[in-house]
Amino acid sequence: MPDALAVRNLEKRYGSVRALRGVDLTVEEGQLVGLLGPNGAGKSTLVKIAAGLVRASAGDARVAGARAGSRPARAALGYLAELFRFPGWYTADEVLELHQRLAGSRGGAAERARLLELVALSEARDRRVDGMSKGMAQRLGIAQALVGEPRLLLLDEPTSALDPVGRRTVRLLLEELRGRGVSVLLNSHLLSEIELVCDHVAILLGGEVVAAGSPQQLAQPRGVELETDEGVHTVEGVTRDDVPRLVEEAVRSGRRVYGVRVLTSTLEETYLEAVGGETS
Repeated sequence: MPDALAVRNLEKRYGSVRALRGVDLTVEEGQLVGLLGPNGAGKSTLVKIAAGLVRASAGDARVAGARAGSRPARAALGYLAELFRFPGWYTADEVLELHQRLAGSRGGAAERARLLELVALSEARDRRVDGMSKGMAQRLGIAQALVGEPRLLLLDEPTSALDPVGRRTVRLLLEELRGRGVSVLLNSHLLSEIELVCDHVAILLGGEVVAAGSPQQLAQPRGVELETDEGVHTVEGVTRDDVPRLVEEAVRSGRRVYGVRVLTSTLEETYLEAVGGETS
């Protein structure tokens, strides 16, 4: 089975501006991949090319094996734009019914009920959009992106306007979707959200991927902290593999060891190092 999204040597030019410069990216089946980078890094351009809204200047982007923008590719993905708007006079059920018609889904009322339950909006089925909180509207947006059971979900800043409770709700929903085998490409400025929920992270700067890997792989070792009867001491330049030796040496020297902590950089520190202080 082809990957949910496969991007190879992708380029995009707007006149003299190169928004993307040979980007490679893969979203595997059931994987949640986060895109990070400052404004103008190329994140939204990449998402829009995958969604078929923007045409690449060079390279290749495929959704479930089909060329991005083609009918099979569009049928295999769901998309939630950063600044989406639903008609305020529509109810939640009517919004989903509209998108079923647009997507050609034959799921009917059963699909709508299932999606509203998934995003915890079953009781708001008949509530109008203009009477919803931001969190409810955001969850409804994710529900419409899931119409037709897409293999790939493209989310552009889905939690940027939400409070911490709303962000946690969406994060739990994303984890639920991953458990169901839905692949997700998440474009976000919120490093904490990416670090908590994503399997893989790609950091873009100037249209190029400058760092990529799991949050654990991107975390750089910063030494080991030993707590002994002489206090807390940090040993720099060592990793987790050095812990047994350090403890043994401390015990041999007559110290009592009360705790050991392996120090690594946070995703935020890795991000700031990768982008060189560029602002979002």
